[in-house]
Amino acid sequence: MRSVVVTGVSTGVGRGTVEVLIQEGWRVFGSVRRKEDGEKLRQTFGDAFTPLLFDVEDEEAIAAAVETVRAELGGANLLGLVNNAGSSFTDPLLLQSVADFRKQISINLVGVFAVIRAFAPLLGADLARPGPKGRIINISSVGGKMGPPFLGAYAAAKHGVEGLSESLRRELQLVGVDVIVVGPGSVKTAIWDKAEAMSLDHLAGTIWEKPYLAFHNYMITEGRRGLEPQDVGKVVVRALTAARPKTRYPVVKGRFFNFTLPTMLPARLVDRMIGRQLGLLPAARLG
Repeated sequence: MRSVVVTGVSTGVGRGTVEVLIQEGWRVFGSVRRKEDGEKLRQTFGDAFTPLLFDVEDEEAIAAAVETVRAELGGANLLGLVNNAGSSFTDPLLLQSVADFRKQISINLVGVFAVIRAFAPLLGADLARPGPKGRIINISSVGGKMGPPFLGAYAAAKHGVEGLSESLRRELQLVGVDVIVVGPGSVKTAIWDKAEAMSLDHLAGTIWEKPYLAFHNYMITEGRRGLEPQDVGKVVVRALTAARPKTRYPVVKGRFFNFTLPTMLPARLVDRMIGRQLGLLPAARLG
């Protein structure tokens, strides 16, 4: 049975990806931060799922998880590592604390690196391990190619994931381990309910209040209309199994208008379009 590690599987894209992988016959090791979440997933998915208890910021816990997987593999290689675990909390950059900015970089970028570095030998980067080589799938975002307002820290981290993936892919040609990016747009998850409930009091009276509220409402509406988590999972399976995989798979509803076109247009034009939509243009530029 093919084995894969997926990080951040308690909910959302991670859980949806686990579901699709198991349906396709994979054995999944999935990381959770709470033991009870792992037990619930084991009850749902049965023996094809093995929970791993670690936070991507905890190197010791990651190392312990590697040893668990090593023992379970019995000399075989992992055929996949899916770096999904992540976090996002929005704010105007000039109001966001340095601690919050640093936290998002730590989870969404440094955490990806830490997990890759720890599990790479089991994917076949250790040439002493015989057998087929595995693939690393890094979950990025539309924000890995475009920088939306009020998501600056998240976009910075995901742009970093894109760069990390490209450099690593080129380095790992030497050992035959591939690196592929999957970049989703909006996905239907519980994060939109949490976003709707968040307090915006700290923005009251600032110049960012009205633009941020417009952005906030737009993101919640579009998020609830987004892709199902399993849609992303199906693309992950394709990336893991294709004979000639692409280096990057966008997974975006309304892909042409929501991803392709904005990346083709001049950046200043896109700035102005977003500015008009959210009220980010000064009065002198509205005409």
